[in-house]
Amino acid sequence: MKTNDKINIITLGCSKNTVDSERLMHQIRMNNLKLTDESEGAGTIIINTCGFIEAAKEESINTILNAVALKQEGKINKLIVAGCLSERYKSELQKEIPEVDAYFGTENYEGILKELGGELKYNLLGERYLTTPSHTAYLKISEGCDHPCSFCAIPLMRGKHKSKRMEDLIREAEFLARNNTKELILIAQDTTDYGKDIYDKRVLSELLNKLSEIDGIEWIRLMYAYPSHFPGDVIDVIAENPKVLNYVDIPLQHISDKVLKSMRRGVTGKRTRELISKLRDRIPDIVIRTTFITGYPNETEDDFQELKDFISETKFERIGAFTFSMEENTSSFILGDPVPEKVKIERKEILMELQKEISFEKNKELIGKKLKVLIERTEGDFYIGRSYRDAPEVDGEILIPLNGIDVKEGNFYYVKVTDCNEYDLFAKFTGKESEK
Repeated sequence: MKTNDKINIITLGCSKNTVDSERLMHQIRMNNLKLTDESEGAGTIIINTCGFIEAAKEESINTILNAVALKQEGKINKLIVAGCLSERYKSELQKEIPEVDAYFGTENYEGILKELGGELKYNLLGERYLTTPSHTAYLKISEGCDHPCSFCAIPLMRGKHKSKRMEDLIREAEFLARNNTKELILIAQDTTDYGKDIYDKRVLSELLNKLSEIDGIEWIRLMYAYPSHFPGDVIDVIAENPKVLNYVDIPLQHISDKVLKSMRRGVTGKRTRELISKLRDRIPDIVIRTTFITGYPNETEDDFQELKDFISETKFERIGAFTFSMEENTSSFILGDPVPEKVKIERKEILMELQKEISFEKNKELIGKKLKVLIERTEGDFYIGRSYRDAPEVDGEILIPLNGIDVKEGNFYYVKVTDCNEYDLFAKFTGKESEK
């Protein structure tokens, strides 16, 4: 049995989990415990699980079982499982996989640190050990969700909506800025609900403006904005504040009134179209990212055709598509899973093929245009960058030939777009670095 004291954290799932792991990692380091990026050679493995849909649950279970095998082979001493899957299925997991030393739910930093022989340092709760490139960081502004969406298990794992106090978020963003972060990506289960529980009103616009005053922060990107009550003052901030990017992620899920009603989304197709029109009228160059679910239990061929037509007409800059996953203890569970998996996948592929054509047309319109780009990394013969149009991990990238030009990763430059494919752009430096 190995006796080394290195700790490896494996993070599964979404960016919200990434932030949780980063907070825990900072606490571990401040307790003078050792972190390692690799499972091989670690004494302890902590798995921060995802339990959102069936595929995510399967990945989490397989990752746990792989770590159990390492423990049984004597390659690690301790295995800890935390996060959403553990929050939702702790008793079942303890029974089925007893080889795990301890199970914890979401954000139980204190319990995990105690298990590791450390203690929670409350004065450091706003600090993190970044696993993203330092120039880009997620800022989780709230936890949990109050919406009754029929297909979603998040409230079962994350509980009711809980906003983080504005002064704590400002302090966390200032910490990130001191550590070279230039782009803040605001995330939550629903960012538009921010503040309603602690300030008795939604104050996302105020938070955006205050974050923009922090020295060093140049880009603020808004993700996970719920469509049913998108605040008008947030549209104004996006339009008027130069640091708040003309980009918004609004998960729509569907457009058919019948499907939306069954999904309990609190919005109609008409109001959805009105919101998109309002955003584009107020902010002509806005980039809208959205997601859709295919194969929801009451989605007919006519409903799917309506969704296809909506995407063709609206021409979103970015979309993602997911097949319906039947989740126990959600209100859609009683509807069963009548749409065959093959049909769900076919519908998803049709949407993504349609979006590929739309994305290519929109990319061609950018040829010859100048964009401000944040350089992420070097890959082969190219610098890889992102413009305001591109969120990390989910959107396209901009490839710029090296050509012996000295460029610093994490800095902003101006480029001219020279070519494109369906998702990525090709560009050349204009020779002018941004003034910031």
